[in-house]
Amino acid sequence: MTMTVAQLQGSGAAISDESLEGLRAAVRGDVLTADDPGYAAVRPAYNAMHPGHPALVVRASGTADVVAAVGFAREHGLLLAVRGGGHSVAGLSSVDGGLLLDLALMNGVDVDPDARTVRVQGGALVGDLDHETQAFGLVAPSGVVSDTGVAGLTLGGGEGWVRRKHGLAIDNLLSAQVVCADGQVRTASADTNPDLFWALRGGGGNFGVVTSFTFRCHPVGPTVAFAGVFHPVSDAENVYRSFRDWAATVPDEISALIGCTTLPASEHTPPEIHDVPMIVTGAVYAGDPEEGMKVIQPLREIGTPLVDISGPLPFVGVQAAFDEFFRRGSLRSYWKSTFVQDLTDPVLDLLVAKALDRPSDRTFVVTFLMGGAINAVGPGDTAYSERSANWMLSMDGNWTDPGDDDKVISWVRDAWAELHEHGTGTLYLNFTGVADESATVGVASAFGANLDRLAAIKATYDPENLFRLNNNIVPAS
Repeated sequence: MTMTVAQLQGSGAAISDESLEGLRAAVRGDVLTADDPGYAAVRPAYNAMHPGHPALVVRASGTADVVAAVGFAREHGLLLAVRGGGHSVAGLSSVDGGLLLDLALMNGVDVDPDARTVRVQGGALVGDLDHETQAFGLVAPSGVVSDTGVAGLTLGGGEGWVRRKHGLAIDNLLSAQVVCADGQVRTASADTNPDLFWALRGGGGNFGVVTSFTFRCHPVGPTVAFAGVFHPVSDAENVYRSFRDWAATVPDEISALIGCTTLPASEHTPPEIHDVPMIVTGAVYAGDPEEGMKVIQPLREIGTPLVDISGPLPFVGVQAAFDEFFRRGSLRSYWKSTFVQDLTDPVLDLLVAKALDRPSDRTFVVTFLMGGAINAVGPGDTAYSERSANWMLSMDGNWTDPGDDDKVISWVRDAWAELHEHGTGTLYLNFTGVADESATVGVASAFGANLDRLAAIKATYDPENLFRLNNNIVPAS
């Protein structure tokens, strides 16, 4: 008997039982078809719009399994998706009919407290990373949702709660182990394959499967000063303007955001905000908690909050504080982001207007304070090119009813277009959805002058574009 698996070119490859058994013999993890009992237990994707129905799944247990899976995909010309954490908003860690390489079993984290470094496998989540580093009072800059995969987040840039003090995840990446399209395992660092290292820092999954990352860590926690203040949406204009004015005064130790959404009732959120449209302001101080609470205090004095959960909190709790906004597999999502130098009055007016006119309860109009250490890096020093803006604006279209797809997607596109006119021309690919669009959407804007160099590096390490289910960079010809 044979099974059919989608290919890069053509209608599909006929995979014989003999070939499948050969793959199983080469893999210590799991090789699964839709008929196998473990198939349904594969870690699901975040975005309910893109669940994926792969014909074949390889759940790798280590780098050797990844080599075998990549070799099998290359040999048969298979359409290959790589799933680290599976939190791709664009659904780029899902595939229909092809081969899914799932790294969930590869979630090890090893901290060297003396060197202040951490080695993280490609299937680990942010929560896995924080759990280990915080045992030593250390942080490797990552994201703001503990369920996010370290790999995808990092390869796209990686903005988190200590970004203004310690930079993006890629700014703290020391080296990576990569299985490239030719099956070779390469180390990428400043001294070894530096072109590949440059490309991985923002260039996404275009250049291979990263099986492990080594990051620089910083002393933060285990307790940090945290602001979490919720306001009625009717006070949006006052809250947004007051937040902007406060943000102009804060040191780089502060990373902050403001956004508008509605959350359903949950044991994980205060009852005062259940099913209530609200404005949330959040901030973390990467330093002494007592000093941080003083810096945060003016944020707590804006208007009359619905509820204020601010205080010195464990950093691991802060990292999970926004998990309820983005529960895996529960939401259909289509997002678009843009960067602006400043929150001018016209930009602020647009943000308030969009916050008051969201197309669905779960849509999140969110603004991140950037700058600081992020902008201390040159735009050509890493593949990630946006090193000048002080703010990132994201229209996070989230909803549950497939019948609302057109309405929400259209709203996000229109809202983004209005805001993008005021921006730097760049966007954040980790916050870029895909719906009836090419996987190259937004790539040119995101990389700007770095794109030609990235295309040349892509041609070196993946000339046939085997790794194309990503924010795809077409190999230079």
